[in-house]
Amino acid sequence: MSTLLLARSDVVRHMEALTLLSEMREAFRADAEHRTAEPQRARAPLHDKGSALVVFPGTLPGIPAYTVKVHAKFPGRSPAIQGVVQLHDLETGALLAMMDSGHLTALRTGVVGALAADVLARQDASRVALIGAGAQASMQLKSLRLVRSLNHVRVFDVDMARAVEFSTRMYHALNLPMRPAMSVEEAVEDADIVITATPSREPFLFPGMLRGGSHVTALGADEPGKAELSAGLLRQSTFFCDHRALNVAMGAPAGAGLGEDIIHAELGEVLAGRKSGRTDAGQVTLFGAVGLPFQDLVAAWHVYQGARHDDSVQRVDFGA
Repeated sequence: MSTLLLARSDVVRHMEALTLLSEMREAFRADAEHRTAEPQRARAPLHDKGSALVVFPGTLPGIPAYTVKVHAKFPGRSPAIQGVVQLHDLETGALLAMMDSGHLTALRTGVVGALAADVLARQDASRVALIGAGAQASMQLKSLRLVRSLNHVRVFDVDMARAVEFSTRMYHALNLPMRPAMSVEEAVEDADIVITATPSREPFLFPGMLRGGSHVTALGADEPGKAELSAGLLRQSTFFCDHRALNVAMGAPAGAGLGEDIIHAELGEVLAGRKSGRTDAGQVTLFGAVGLPFQDLVAAWHVYQGARHDDSVQRVDFGA
């Protein structure tokens, strides 16, 4: 059989964010109701500059395929993450496609962030703070506009020049008022939605820094040793996550030295009606995401549906 080989340009061409958002919403609900396999990660440091990461198995009821993602993670390089997602037939194991994982991971993470904000942030939320001005920040902002009408963005990065460049570039790209902030405190002081996407290993959001009724989506703590949210903030707010066990092992609770008792619900449980989400306008909600294999599957299957009918896509028979 032939396997599709999808470059980044192929993934971009066959990815539609609004459709993926709808598919991801249903996927979180399906995972909460019928989780088919526990997500696994295997990480191996290579040296002080990089590590190898495998995320598997991506499975979900209703999709007759599974994914295995293989990443090289080198924070000092651009892009920091390079790798492939392998899409296999669930019944036979046949390799249906291999695709560049960089854009796929970035967009599905942006969509998950937007989904969390749509479920947990106030309906009138319009002011955004971005902590970290990297590639994921732009994807989060673009995705967030799918679910909320935004009117102002403040951006903080430890590299002020990068925050300035990001603000200028995204203003021209989105025609959305933006300005760099001199500190985390300044960035979040009037924010309704806060997005953190940093490599920080020390908490920088603490009690008293956030407005009542605000929502935080925290993406940086996705492996052991990383932290963005303080223990005090987690205790004083309502914390939601994508997966309990992985968050306790390597997510925001782990970074703050806390356990499963701090977790109110998984996002899928809220979408399935099993747990409550935001219950009042003054509540501070937090969503911590480590990234799950089924999210890769939803995105990869989405791309595959369009690409398999594209005659310009490269194909190879590995069994030849």
